[in-house]
Amino acid sequence: MSNKLLSLVFGAAFAALALSPSAFADGQELAEMHAEMDGCEACHADGSPSADGEYEFEQCQSCHGTLAEMDAVHQPHDGMLMCADCHAPHEMNVGDKPTCDSCHDDGRTAESVLK
Repeated sequence: MSNKLLSLVFGAAFAALALSPSAFADGQELAEMHAEMDGCEACHADGSPSADGEYEFEQCQSCHGTLAEMDAVHQPHDGMLMCADCHAPHEMNVGDKPTCDSCHDDGRTAESVLK
């Protein structure tokens, strides 16, 4: 294999690894990760939380899409919940998944809903 081809393959693999969610440090808080992108203003107007969370909800949707556009776990919550109701950015770490049993007592999980 030529050196150029090897360099290209190695570079592509490195880029894929660097951009994957698993590349983030274990235990990094969601809010900390977002703040690294654009400071607190990445989520909060003027860096301060809004009284009702609506501005932050709009910011989530501007990057991640609306609940209606997401998978079957998110769609039923459209119009009823905001992202932070489940994803608590100042309390959860990157890669953490909220559990359905915070609100539902029927044993459902995100995985069972997606089947």
